[in-house]
Amino acid sequence: MGHDANQPPVMIAAFEGWNDAGNAATAVIDLLIDVWEADELDALDAQDYYDFQVNRPVMERDEEGVRRLLWPGTVLWSATMPSGRQALLVRGLEPSFRWRDFVHELLETARAAGVREILLLGALLADVPHTRALPALATSSSERVRRTLALRESDYEGPAGIVGVLDTMAGEGGFEPVSVWVSVPHYIADPPSPKASLTLLRELTGLLDEEVDIAELAEEAESWEAGVSELAEENPDVAGYVAQLEKTRDTAESPEATGEALAREFERYLRRRGRS
Repeated sequence: MGHDANQPPVMIAAFEGWNDAGNAATAVIDLLIDVWEADELDALDAQDYYDFQVNRPVMERDEEGVRRLLWPGTVLWSATMPSGRQALLVRGLEPSFRWRDFVHELLETARAAGVREILLLGALLADVPHTRALPALATSSSERVRRTLALRESDYEGPAGIVGVLDTMAGEGGFEPVSVWVSVPHYIADPPSPKASLTLLRELTGLLDEEVDIAELAEEAESWEAGVSELAEENPDVAGYVAQLEKTRDTAESPEATGEALAREFERYLRRRGRS
């Protein structure tokens, strides 16, 4: 994916909900909107895709104290990356209805903007310790992309989220999609999850060959890890469980080693959700 201002724009997307454990993926988009000083470009019509009893609008006051109503949905932003290359940032919610239409609308917007490469970010809950590097895996549904970037095709089989659907339909539509997933410790699933966001951001900037100042996020990740460790030490059961995860992680059967391992984590995640 190289470092060239004359390259076509790239789309980078993340969606709250099923695909976004610890809000790790959408936090990356929020950071990029900020550091790249992105301009809001457009929003998909929320009434077409969302159940407002599931994702309710929110009342809030702005900085001037004016009360306003914020509707859930998916917003597109335009940004210029440090290299001068353009990026189309997508930050939204997994839709409630009409998934195929939702994806077609996003892909038509991408096509009209001249986008070929689509980078999708996701995060899932997994049996990983917060004290180790969090596993990340990049896959693509496009054989051409897999060959060019030496990626694998996802081995996951089971219920799909919007990230998987968008990856597959983008590949079928002639785009060059890449999905990047990070594993989030399931015992500390509440957002934020800055260590997972940092992992995704490093993977993303590596794929793009772009530089992003990660110093502040790295500090947040370090503080987060220290805070979780402090809490874990206060509970012998949790501390013992973390030590067990560390031991497992430090063996050759590392969770990030294969796509099959990530698929197993996904299946555990689904079972965990089913029990909640």
